[in-house]
Amino acid sequence: MKAREIRPEVYWVGAIDWDRRLFDALIPLPDGTSYNSYLIKGSEKTALIDTVDPTKENVLLNHLNQLGVENIDYVIANHAEPDHSGTIPRVLEQYPQAKVVATPKCKDMLIDLLMIPESRFMTVGDKETVSLGDRTLEFIHAPWVHWPETMLTYLREDKILFSCDFFGSHLATTDLYVTDEGQVYEAAKRYYGEIMMPFRTTIQNNLEKIKGYQIDIIAPSHGPMYDQPEFILKAYHSWAFDEPKNIVVVPYTSMHRSTLKMVEYLVGALVQRGVTVKQFDLTVTDIGKLAMALVDAATVVIGTPTVLAGPHPNAAYAAFLTNALRPNLRFVSIIGSYGWGGKTVEQLAGMIPNLKVELLEPVLSQGLPGEADFRALENLAETIAQKHKEQNLV
Repeated sequence: MKAREIRPEVYWVGAIDWDRRLFDALIPLPDGTSYNSYLIKGSEKTALIDTVDPTKENVLLNHLNQLGVENIDYVIANHAEPDHSGTIPRVLEQYPQAKVVATPKCKDMLIDLLMIPESRFMTVGDKETVSLGDRTLEFIHAPWVHWPETMLTYLREDKILFSCDFFGSHLATTDLYVTDEGQVYEAAKRYYGEIMMPFRTTIQNNLEKIKGYQIDIIAPSHGPMYDQPEFILKAYHSWAFDEPKNIVVVPYTSMHRSTLKMVEYLVGALVQRGVTVKQFDLTVTDIGKLAMALVDAATVVIGTPTVLAGPHPNAAYAAFLTNALRPNLRFVSIIGSYGWGGKTVEQLAGMIPNLKVELLEPVLSQGLPGEADFRALENLAETIAQKHKEQNLV
């Protein structure tokens, strides 16, 4: 592919990674991803905004060569994570006069991560600007979206917000702009759930911070750009600000079907009471789907058999992941089975200290669930439905 013009003398020069299926050895990428890098040729200076993952450095350099770029004055490092910054050393090698523009924190991190000499940096404060001649770059500090050093870059004259991971989506596509809103909405929500949700309060603050900017295009570092920014701004506002919905997420594992029988019964009892349920078998679940479900959920019920006196490792992982992602939950409960005893409830409850939730009465059956266990599950379903109603969750 060739570099693609966004506005006169403003280009997409990134790389599409069609085949990558795992990010950070953790996050599934069912639709691949892209590493978006942008070139701005001003009348006096030239700037490159973000680079690409080191595995795609030749793609970026080829795009710059195609455009006949003989000089880069500024390499804007919005974020130090290697999928954005990893090719900076190679760019600096090809353009020895270039300065890396970053927040002070980002400078320190890039020195640690990439061993870039301190002399190659130029640090900028919040709302500070750099002139390219006929164009002006304004830098907006946005710490904890989603690392502590992050900033956004705003191209004033063209009203383009280069937002780095903010508003991004892991999606490999040849579309320069969003064309399939349904597909992008799901990819962006998955991205929010997996990466941004733990910083929901910071996201709220930064959504307020950029309200004063006139934005015609949002150009993130992953996925297509938004030439109708209200689409993604509205979605982010909903994910970050809205109250949770009348939804119960049930991640579970069952070894000998006892826990599965309990899960199926509880799901049926909740549905009868008008509660939406999203059920996930943890032995096969894509954790991105689970993260997406947690964005809107009011309640999580973890289903687990007992293994060596504690929860099944899959259930422990689900609790650990939920605690790390910090969704805006209200309630948590635990259901499952055991053979002779254990500390499943105590161990799982101890794994979610970040969640400001009420722990509802767990239901554990010894062996296959019987009548008393099913009555307890009915009571749990009724409790959840009533608590959702009391909080006016819809």
